Amino acid sequence: MDHAPRVRALADADWPQVAALEAAAYAGSGLTEGQAALESRGRVSPGTCFVLDLGDRLGGYVLALPYPESAFPDLAAPERAAHRTANLHLHDLVVDERLRGRGLGARLAGHLTAVAADRGFERMSLVAVAGLEGFWRGLGYRAHRDIEVPSGYGPHALYMSTRVPVRGPSNRKKRADDGAPRP
Repeated sequence: MDHAPRVRALADADWPQVAALEAAAYAGSGLTEGQAALESRGRVSPGTCFVLDLGDRLGGYVLALPYPESAFPDLAAPERAAHRTANLHLHDLVVDERLRGRGLGARLAGHLTAVAADRGFERMSLVAVAGLEGFWRGLGYRAHRDIEVPSGYGPHALYMSTRVPVRGPSNRKKRADDGAPRP
């Protein structure tokens, strides 16, 4: 690493590196969505998508979008529009394999949680894949084994959620006219 890792908003120019990180992380698992699908998810909620900037390259990313509780994106279809909901779904979080074990995944998740609180989201959800239930449990997510996850998410995929901590009464933003928290 040439620079200290910095979390920043995902920019259009980042998509090729995001797609490469995703392909490397999910190689051989059947979970790779590809750049077009990832971009479609980022396009519906650009204010909740971030990268881990190392100065000369990206070391990770997190993509999240408003999605109804107990539901999740169809991996075989692009996103067309944001849902009106107080639930922010963390669709994907990837840290470059060479950087794992340094707390950077937790840092990206923590940044997203702070943004969710500032934007008025009440809950966050995700589908834990690739045996990462323990990682998410350590960050306060609770498993919902009664919610069936499609097989496309891989074996042992598990829907999980958590409440977004309230950071203070002045930090909650009013909802937009469409009922969704402000981006």
